[in-house]
Amino acid sequence: MTAGITQDSTQNKLILLFVFDKMETAMTASTILDLCTYKNNWIDYANCVNTLSELERNNFIYKTYVNGGGDPLYDLTTEGRVCLAHFYVRIPSSVREVISATIKKSRIEYRRRQDYIANYQKREDGSYDVTLRIEEATKVTLEIHLNVMTRNTAKYIEKRWQDKAATVYTKLQDILVE
Repeated sequence: MTAGITQDSTQNKLILLFVFDKMETAMTASTILDLCTYKNNWIDYANCVNTLSELERNNFIYKTYVNGGGDPLYDLTTEGRVCLAHFYVRIPSSVREVISATIKKSRIEYRRRQDYIANYQKREDGSYDVTLRIEEATKVTLEIHLNVMTRNTAKYIEKRWQDKAATVYTKLQDILVE
């Protein structure tokens, strides 16, 4: 079997647990859906949403909020890890290999997309407020608010944030700690 859509509820649960284990970080629902359904076709959308809810309801994953707001993050519980350790062999080895290789290749991209957040909003005076954030599983590491004059500038900053966030954070810290 290749890593294609499965309708097997148990296998879907194990696949999601395996994905959490391989990502080694908490993930938003949109990251999980993008990884498992849109980009890789491991689980269809409806089954992925249902499986995520079932795993949470059965205490195999838990949901947290960074500073009490934003999109919730999901991560494995001890029970989820134990379950996966006992039953991961029920995921065909070819599927495990595909998932492992895919996540190894794309882990940093998904972490950036999820942890480096940028958005902008138009103000009454016609300028734009740009908010840039670096979030970890339980806290906001950095939040910067900028005011720029044009929408194009706001969009440009928003687009570049994922590639530049780590550098900005490091340089800012170096400057302030000197």
